[in-house]
Amino acid sequence: MVSLTVTRAWPRLHLPGIALAAAAVAMALVVSRFLPALSPAIIAVTAGAAFHNLGWLHERLRPGLQFVAKRVLRVAIVLLGLQIALPQVLTLGAPTLLIVAAATGLTFVLTPLLGRWLRVAPGTALLIAAGVSICGASAIAAMHESADSDDDDVASALGVITVYGTAAIVAVPLLAGWLGLTGRQLGVWAGAAVHEVAQVAAIGAASGAAVLGVAITAKLARVVLLAPMVAATTLRAQAGAACRTPAGASLRTETEAALRARTGARRPPIMPLFVAGFLAMVVVRSLGVLPEALTSAVPPVTSVLLAAALFGLGTNIDLRKLAKGGRAVLLGGISTALITGISLAGVALLV
Repeated sequence: MVSLTVTRAWPRLHLPGIALAAAAVAMALVVSRFLPALSPAIIAVTAGAAFHNLGWLHERLRPGLQFVAKRVLRVAIVLLGLQIALPQVLTLGAPTLLIVAAATGLTFVLTPLLGRWLRVAPGTALLIAAGVSICGASAIAAMHESADSDDDDVASALGVITVYGTAAIVAVPLLAGWLGLTGRQLGVWAGAAVHEVAQVAAIGAASGAAVLGVAITAKLARVVLLAPMVAATTLRAQAGAACRTPAGASLRTETEAALRARTGARRPPIMPLFVAGFLAMVVVRSLGVLPEALTSAVPPVTSVLLAAALFGLGTNIDLRKLAKGGRAVLLGGISTALITGISLAGVALLV
């Protein structure tokens, strides 16, 4: 009876927020057609922040928005794996893959260390590191599910990524022209340095089909690193929790272990199920067993689901808090400069 009551209450609680997210996605898709440099996801995040800061969100919308921000997001990240074929990524060649790995890995490792020096909250610094080094808002959302971070951390990281990623659409091609980079060099640089897939696509599309192909493939090579980096972060956090030595730490660990034993709760998995699903979809796509019609249909669906989820996350962005978080904005700028500089140096030396 209780289960039936909950089932009947679910639509009443969730449909208003889901309907608002659907309307926001429709608006984002329309705007993106006129402004192709802005992805539906970025437009949706901005719209969500606007709704929150203008005071337009009623509390009855929250359950549905939380649903799309969590459940729908996980489905979108799993489907994102179907856009990545490893044989295609490997055609970039060893030098380009080395550039991508070095820029992504160093930025991901160094950004939290810089955040500690700047006294940025650890959760915020980690999410900024993920967003800058891997794949923007999608990486922030995936890492948030696996790391010790809260909604304020997500809001700060999303705001920072939106600002610097959008600026890169203009800055990277201008700098490439000034530096005299070839089309292939521009494609590798954009794919290895710019935050969002859509932003990379905007740069490539404005520079020619050859640049677009290289840029998107290089970017997808970074997206492949999402799963191992989430797993490594989770494993490191678990190891750190087990090895803490301050007074009371061992007692706390024993207490948590006893609580898990008593309640039947298990230790959080090293890799969340949806991230494992993402990896599984990468393998399926790489095996070439899916029909072309299906693989062609997946990206638009993924884009819609990501936009809905990021609208939900965007409703947690408080611009007043973001304006006060100048250190997070500074960290995002330094992290962006770091990945841009490392990848540019690699392009100059190896491409």
